[in-house]
Amino acid sequence: MKLVTRVCALLGLLVVAACTGASSNSTVDALNKATATGSPFTKKLAAEYRDYANGRQNKALDYADAIHFARKGLAAASGVVVMPETLDDWDLSDKNIVEMSKGRADLVDALENGGREVAPDKAAVAQSKFDCWAEQQEENWNRDVPCKAAFYNALQDLQNSVAVKPAPAEEVPVAMEAPKGEPTPVEQAMFIVFFDWNKFNVSAGANDVLDAVAQEIKNRKDVHGLTIIGHTDSSGGNKYNDKLSLKRANSVRDGLVARGVSAEMIHVEARGETDLLVKTADNVREPANRRAQITLE
Repeated sequence: MKLVTRVCALLGLLVVAACTGASSNSTVDALNKATATGSPFTKKLAAEYRDYANGRQNKALDYADAIHFARKGLAAASGVVVMPETLDDWDLSDKNIVEMSKGRADLVDALENGGREVAPDKAAVAQSKFDCWAEQQEENWNRDVPCKAAFYNALQDLQNSVAVKPAPAEEVPVAMEAPKGEPTPVEQAMFIVFFDWNKFNVSAGANDVLDAVAQEIKNRKDVHGLTIIGHTDSSGGNKYNDKLSLKRANSVRDGLVARGVSAEMIHVEARGETDLLVKTADNVREPANRRAQITLE
């Protein structure tokens, strides 16, 4: 990913490999031990990310991407609906971006129009294959990659599951909408925004999550409020982390308000390092723990 490239340039490849290798092992191990909760979609998605993160770590020795996808897997395992990769986070050619943007738009359309509920396993596979495509394409700029074909096959399978088969014109002369399936229970509609170490600004990828939250609230009539809980990892002092977690929660709140969500319906909390997603010892910089979790009520 772009961020990893910059870090390598600054610190040197050997140092980065040593640091990220240890962190990758702990994060992937936490995902391997996690018991998935939430909807059928989030459970299947957690399994997909678990398999991919293990492959990046153990076979490709790609520790940075192993951490990234393990973090997404941990979020999914906790019942959070995580979004497909944001293309700005990957070093892609203009040609790749044009094609992949269309593919991502088609995927999100299928997911948001009942795919997660009607065909949860197919939806999870399609999302994981898209994310795999993004990762593989960054490493192979000018060549097609295996996950690209796998994504298009999975997307077609998902689209076939959520689309209404056209009826003869003489029998049904009006247009029909694709089935939406049963809406996700409001208490299961959870989202996670991750942060860089010692930062509280919302990244480009996190903005994608906030867009999804704002759209979810707009589409539903059973949302009466939402809670944003800020968290940190275990590095740093308790008082500092309490303040940092509050800043993270407030950044997410401000982002949602900017997207039209009423400030009056938002409740903000800060838990510092007291509620780690991945259990670690003190003074451990664990990426999955630097987060703000959004739950709807």
